[in-house]
Amino acid sequence: MGYDPLLMKSYTLITGASAGIGEASARLFAAQGRNLVLIARREERLQKLKAELSNVDVKILAADVTDAAAMEKFFTTDLAGVSIDVVINNAGLALGRDPFDQYDFADVETMIDVNITAFLKIAHLSLPFLKKTKGHLINLGSIAGMKAYGGGAVYCGTKHFVHAFTEALRQDLLGSGVRVTTIAPGNVETEFSIVRHKGDKAIADAVYEGFEALQPVDIADAMWYAVSRPSHVNTELMQVMPTDQAGITVRRT
Repeated sequence: MGYDPLLMKSYTLITGASAGIGEASARLFAAQGRNLVLIARREERLQKLKAELSNVDVKILAADVTDAAAMEKFFTTDLAGVSIDVVINNAGLALGRDPFDQYDFADVETMIDVNITAFLKIAHLSLPFLKKTKGHLINLGSIAGMKAYGGGAVYCGTKHFVHAFTEALRQDLLGSGVRVTTIAPGNVETEFSIVRHKGDKAIADAVYEGFEALQPVDIADAMWYAVSRPSHVNTELMQVMPTDQAGITVRRT
């Protein structure tokens, strides 16, 4: 993988790379000498990140992962001939904390579009590359993919899907040499909560009050651990929690 000098011309592809866990992963993998392909909606942030990671080659695409045509073109045309041996399928979001019957159904559709449909599209487009390199697909799950909570029915459902899909995919790929990992974080202090609460910073900040949440680099470090194991070792599932959190709603206050 990234520590093998023979593979230094290969790339790590990261979705949702302009902030949070995606950005932290880009920085950490670049520090390990990994060339990068970064996908996110915000071009200005991607360009800034690319300029800062000048020690490696960085290719960027400013597009929404839900734009299936743009993803198809990028993978099949722009990345044709590019060696990709790690894909971090990170882009995702939650919207709202209402009981399901009170949800704006547009938010339901957006979560499904991003967390399931686009997530699957990226995985599907990535696998031809990863089969060639006997590479590694890392899917960002969540503790919400293991236990559900009120006000999170749809988000939890999408993350349960990620966990089940990854487990089944490992069986589909058995013998191919491709490794597949789910990273399942607890509370991580990112823009996730601001997006979920639609810009209400006071509500978003309150999510992290009274305990020390994980930081994006903690999850990036877990990803690097999985990638940097010897090729015969597959870290299938890693749940990473703050010391002060013992369940979705069980934490020090």
